[in-house]
Amino acid sequence: MRTGINLVERLFAEITTKRIRRGIFRSVSDLEEAIHDYLDHHNADPKPFVWTNSAEIILDKERRALDKLETINAGNQRSEWEH
Repeated sequence: MRTGINLVERLFAEITTKRIRRGIFRSVSDLEEAIHDYLDHHNADPKPFVWTNSAEIILDKERRALDKLETINAGNQRSEWEH
């Protein structure tokens, strides 16, 4: 399930960088219209997301990151910004 969430986050990040940050919106409806316009253009010529690593490599990296976070949260190591 986390992978699905990451793809949704990636989509919103792309909309934000490619459309929302470039615009000025005087109302919520203007913002919604800009988002729908972006999606219409994006969906007219869709490009599939292609994984560059195997699932095993991705899951291994995620496990290492979670292990590091648990160590930091347990107070066993200072975080990077505390150095």
